Amino acid sequence: MTDTARRVIRLNYGFQLLFNLLWWMPVFYAYQKAAGLSDGQIFGIQSIYYVAFCLFEIPTGLIADRIGTRNCLRAGAVVMTAANLAPVVSASYTGFLVHFLAIAAGRSLTSGAASAYLYDGLQAEKCGEHYLKAEGTARALGLAAKVVCWPLIGPLMSVAHAAPYVLSALSAAGSLACAVALPRLAGADEGTGKATERTSGGRRGGDFLRDAGSALRCVASSRWLALVMVQGVGVFTLSRICQVNLFQPILLDHGIAEASHGGVLAAMTVAEAVASARPQWLSSRLTPVAWVSILSLALAGTLAAMTLGGPWAVVTLLCLFAAATGFAYPVQRKLVNDAVPAHAPRATLLSVESIVDRAVCALAAVAAGAYLSAGHLDALLWHSALATAVLLGAFQLFLRSGMVKRGPMVAAPGGLPAGAEGPDTTDADRQAPTDRAALGTDPGRESLHDAGDADRLTEGGRRRPRG
Repeated sequence: MTDTARRVIRLNYGFQLLFNLLWWMPVFYAYQKAAGLSDGQIFGIQSIYYVAFCLFEIPTGLIADRIGTRNCLRAGAVVMTAANLAPVVSASYTGFLVHFLAIAAGRSLTSGAASAYLYDGLQAEKCGEHYLKAEGTARALGLAAKVVCWPLIGPLMSVAHAAPYVLSALSAAGSLACAVALPRLAGADEGTGKATERTSGGRRGGDFLRDAGSALRCVASSRWLALVMVQGVGVFTLSRICQVNLFQPILLDHGIAEASHGGVLAAMTVAEAVASARPQWLSSRLTPVAWVSILSLALAGTLAAMTLGGPWAVVTLLCLFAAATGFAYPVQRKLVNDAVPAHAPRATLLSVESIVDRAVCALAAVAAGAYLSAGHLDALLWHSALATAVLLGAFQLFLRSGMVKRGPMVAAPGGLPAGAEGPDTTDADRQAPTDRAALGTDPGRESLHDAGDADRLTEGGRRRPRG
């Protein structure tokens, strides 16, 4: 790797670790209960959070492509720092609602921008083959930090009750320092507005609506891109609802005291961190799409099994659930990134994926609150597992129908699809390189595929030079 690529990766590690280090995560349910909120209020806030995230994702993805991903990361870190201080100022329903709304804004500013900056930055340095490892390792390091920090929450709260939120604000401020230090990468992080000005002789580029239209046309023109996005819904919704919303209710339902919740969450985080750092452990005999489907079914199966076991079995199943999540996330993220055309507004498209994920989570949070208020936790887990199985069944039927062309799209200049998406194959042995030999066991070659190979094709089939 070049020195610039190493710097990009290291600062991305620091940003992802500190930005996502939410010290309050293991105790926020009990914290809000202690503040006088009911289950309906707590899960109602969560549903509002997911809806707000969807709404914020629309403008923030466009902003990232317009002003540049670096500036978007900086803005997100500032908002996240302020968000974590809201419950300190007001530990009430209003305070927690403002807290989660601000978190939705901060996270939406970075959800697509962080991945887009890393992907495009490594491509600009001709180091795209290191993306998968960098993405997985960043997640693993962030999870490892949580393993160290979360068990300390109980003792720290006995000293200062608001400590989880104050420490989360300090961590977010640290992520801002990393975002400020990120290097400028020519053509990779400056935003489409500036790029368009340079290529059009100083004339102003298009507006936000044009970027949004370009992103939507990319999704509409590529069944493969849309299908890959939809496949990720199962992984994201199950992992989010279980590890955030249902984690404490599941433990409390099995008689596991609050004092042990930090330790259990730390054990889950270890399992997820190890799996996130080693996606190459997955056999290359199956395609990445197949692996995401299998891991989604594993998540559903562990949820259903939690209704049958005792406390130790539940803790073990939660750790297996976390490991499956760790394997799935980097693979799913790489699949989506590889399916995005070379000149498309990448951050906007990643925001589109995030919108779909959060929209489903908003509905799931409302349902979870209703189930818990009625005392039907086991029914909620079983129904979640069945819904996932039905979704994946429909996905596989559509995939095998021959109506979908697999592989990355070939984009015409300007971000509009050129109409070619790679070979129309439904046989795994004849798939495009993006979806084939994706999970090698050689640590030095952990990329699913260098998307630059596809990006260097023009609509006329000719190759243009790298860079």
